[in-house]
Amino acid sequence: MSRIGQSHIVAIGGGSFRPSERYGFVEPTALLRYVLDLTGQDRPRLGLLATATGDDADWLLKMYGAFNRWDVEVSHLTVFPMPNMADPRGWILEQDAIYVSGGSVANLAALWRLHGLDEAFAEAWRSGVVLSGQSAGALCWHVGGNTDSFGPRLRPWAEGLALLPYSCGVHYDSDPQRRRLLHESVASGELPEAYAADEGVALHYVGTEFIQAVSVAPEGAAYRVERDGAGVKEFRIEPRLLTSTTLEP
Repeated sequence: MSRIGQSHIVAIGGGSFRPSERYGFVEPTALLRYVLDLTGQDRPRLGLLATATGDDADWLLKMYGAFNRWDVEVSHLTVFPMPNMADPRGWILEQDAIYVSGGSVANLAALWRLHGLDEAFAEAWRSGVVLSGQSAGALCWHVGGNTDSFGPRLRPWAEGLALLPYSCGVHYDSDPQRRRLLHESVASGELPEAYAADEGVALHYVGTEFIQAVSVAPEGAAYRVERDGAGVKEFRIEPRLLTSTTLEP
């Protein structure tokens, strides 16, 4: 588990949360329960970051509501207009799990480096803090991937934290640009070989080794994209279907 020497990253292609008619706000799916279970803690400390959305206060408020029925201690780190923690590194290392929102991964990486958070996350990962996130929050742990950080047309981006030596594809079955551009970027060598995830699917790494994909979408899949001469080969990875998409605390 997270505090006995294993380093976990769970990169989510989409589907971390779903609308809740029952409770009147969004609720976490089983993908987030999977992340929290990796901590091995009965009441895990979950740190939230919305750097990729400019520390959007509405998102952060929504997240506190989303987890209020779960036995989890939630806190957050912002950098606008200045860090809300006197010791951001210490806060990161105190968490059992980290969840990073979607948004602009290019802006996220630049700000994390400016504040030294890139080094803090690497240290936390080595110490056993479970790192996770969706979209930008999945790409950031890899070498890079495709991003709309620079406009609606996707562009390859290779300025990630590179804790994982691969590139990453997210929203793989919901955005027709993504598969084609990832194939082109891997084939050209602009990005390293990749793992990709459909909506509702997460990629689980222990250390730098891909272990398995898990899913809350019955038809969802993960993929390995490898260079093959001047092109690529894509291999479908069948995920383990998590037993419930609606969880009680």
